[in-house]
Amino acid sequence: MYILIALLLLGILITVHEFGHFLTARLCGIEVAEYAIGFGPKLLSRVGKRGTRYSLRLIPLGGFCAFYGEDTTDESALDDPRAFPRQKLYKRMLTVLMGPGFNFLLAFLVLMLVFSIHGISAIQPMVSSVEENSPAQSAGLLPGDVVLSINGQSMTARSLDPFTDMIAGWKEGDAALHLQVLRTADTLEMDLTPFYDPDYQRPRIGITVGGAIARTAAPDGTLKAISIHVSPLEAMREAFDECAYAGGAILQALKDLVSTGQGLDQTSGPVGVVSLVSQQVRSGGLDAFLNLLVVISINLGIMNLLPIPGLDGSRFLFLVLEAVRRKPIPPQREAVVHIAGMVFLFAFMIFLTYRDIMALFTR
Repeated sequence: MYILIALLLLGILITVHEFGHFLTARLCGIEVAEYAIGFGPKLLSRVGKRGTRYSLRLIPLGGFCAFYGEDTTDESALDDPRAFPRQKLYKRMLTVLMGPGFNFLLAFLVLMLVFSIHGISAIQPMVSSVEENSPAQSAGLLPGDVVLSINGQSMTARSLDPFTDMIAGWKEGDAALHLQVLRTADTLEMDLTPFYDPDYQRPRIGITVGGAIARTAAPDGTLKAISIHVSPLEAMREAFDECAYAGGAILQALKDLVSTGQGLDQTSGPVGVVSLVSQQVRSGGLDAFLNLLVVISINLGIMNLLPIPGLDGSRFLFLVLEAVRRKPIPPQREAVVHIAGMVFLFAFMIFLTYRDIMALFTR
């Protein structure tokens, strides 16, 4: 069952990606030869009123939106007025970009919907480290302690701002701060007096602090994350920030992979992705499914924008060169580059799939 759920997730991502190409092409007046979900032999197929063939194919690990005259060396096919290379440049650019664009849009909309319905996870300040001979050490704070409240004011919020504001707002001569702290399963009370640090030009208590997901005890004894309801506008902003953060993390991982090879052993093909998704959904349920949908969708969008022959990024690069040169690269030459790139990508995918399968048998 969980494997089917994983295949469903991949199917959603592929369908959305290819639909981005398809819808933009239709809006731009570019005719589509075939819109397919999956690779290999056709399971279902029909031709629409405008001549587009819609196909469901056997291998549910990919898909494509094929345009007339695309990636062909046949001169007669390029003479067809419907041929992709004969369409206006800006229309082709938009059509190529909107596949990855729809992946980003899907991630954003899913996050916005989740935040609008369930709110965003609240965080609480968690002590990361305690400085020697500091007020925090004297009061008994330890790494891992979670600060629940200061002077009766809850520290459960969307950010660490209430905590930092409370410390920064202390003035010389003010009373000591009264902290309620959660340590493992015990709630402790302690008082401490900040000191003014001239190096930082603000009051400090001598700790480094991070954010921990705020949780409360459910009736069944389990810990449940605390959510804060937000307005639709705030949900949009939070969704954008989350997408930007995930995108940045993926780009950093790609940079490390290219520069140092770090993470190459963790790179997976379709089988590995299906295995990962099924495991995560089995343990994390719907939350894990939606989280993976967002992360993999952003990953798919970024990967497709890389200038690798056969991918959208390479196709867009050829269009940029056409705009700079003010004349197209000969379609036959471009087709050879993309076909060679696709052969390489399929070979690499076969290698990753083989490695994923061997990993499943050696666990």
